Amino acid sequence: MRIYTNVLAAPHAKHLIISNLVGRLPNGMGALAIVLFLRGHEVGYLPIGVLTAAYALASAIGGPVLGRLVDHHGQPTVLTVAALGSGAGFALLAMSEGNLIVAGVAVVIAGLLTPPLEPCLRSLWPSVLPSEAAVAGAYALDAALQEVIFVAGPLLVIGVISLAGETGAVWVTGLVAVAGTLAFVAARPVRTWRAEPRTPHWAGPLRSAPLRVLLVSLLCVGTAIGVLNIVAAAYGEHVHQPGLAGYLLGANALGALIGGLVYGARAWPGTNRGRMAWLLGALAVCYWPLASVAAPPVMLGLALISGLFLAPVLACGFVIVGEVAPTGTVTEAFAWVVTIFVAGNSLGSAVAGVVVQNSGLGTAFLLPAIAGTAAAAVVALSSHYRSAVAARP
Repeated sequence: MRIYTNVLAAPHAKHLIISNLVGRLPNGMGALAIVLFLRGHEVGYLPIGVLTAAYALASAIGGPVLGRLVDHHGQPTVLTVAALGSGAGFALLAMSEGNLIVAGVAVVIAGLLTPPLEPCLRSLWPSVLPSEAAVAGAYALDAALQEVIFVAGPLLVIGVISLAGETGAVWVTGLVAVAGTLAFVAARPVRTWRAEPRTPHWAGPLRSAPLRVLLVSLLCVGTAIGVLNIVAAAYGEHVHQPGLAGYLLGANALGALIGGLVYGARAWPGTNRGRMAWLLGALAVCYWPLASVAAPPVMLGLALISGLFLAPVLACGFVIVGEVAPTGTVTEAFAWVVTIFVAGNSLGSAVAGVVVQNSGLGTAFLLPAIAGTAAAAVVALSSHYRSAVAARP
């Protein structure tokens, strides 16, 4: 674990990590807070589904736009304005009293202006940390701690609801976004960071062919995660233990946390782009046993195993983004990773719902393995990606 000690010992590193995680907690709080708030005002599940999807879609669209603005104008102004705007969106939702038009406008504002804290932190590490090894370790730590957000966020929503009700949870979601972002912006590396000079191009980082290949691969990974969210719930109902879904997803997140920390704790041979195909292949292999639809104790173990290579895939992907993104576009490139992952998650949830309903649970549990295999095939078979690996010293 020496690499993590070195990362945390760097000046400002602990402040950056903690404040960034706090500011990103609404990523794990927002959807649940919206759902429970609207249900508390007796809104039906159909409009709730539409509004929750609108929130996710707005966030996916806003990320690359805000990332490009960060590359142009720096982090403090863009992050501050975005956080205040997103917080205002949640405040408007809290005051909407379940009015669907007002709530719709509110969730779009809250999602569209979600502060791009993830890409901003990843853009900072090369200027904060002393070596490429430390940067790679920071990416692995970030990928592992990301699981904490999606465990702690929903728990925080439930805790706030027990004290202040559904409206209070919406207020707190917005306030946490603002407080965490302002604390992050207060750090000196955030205020002094500037993107490298860039060549103007309408496609931004997407003009990089290796980056496009990587994003398609990560779309498949995001699809696998979206499928898991649905099939875990369906499995809980199948074994007459609805609460088991939370344990399955928690085991998967724990596996990702363990895998990410182990992966980042040492240097690995070969190039990052060459290693990515192997990591994706291992991720797919670990998904296949889930299709056995075994007894709950076995499925908990399989869920943990299926998460082991998720954080390493993301950590390796972050390093590759830094390698292949055109100069001056790195924040927008990292924002595209978030957007693609969200899009894949939504796609996986939609496909899984159809498959569970029409083809059964066993077939649905095959989907993550198929998506993971497709992700590995994309990078292994792409001529753009292979030539990029071959050209690297």
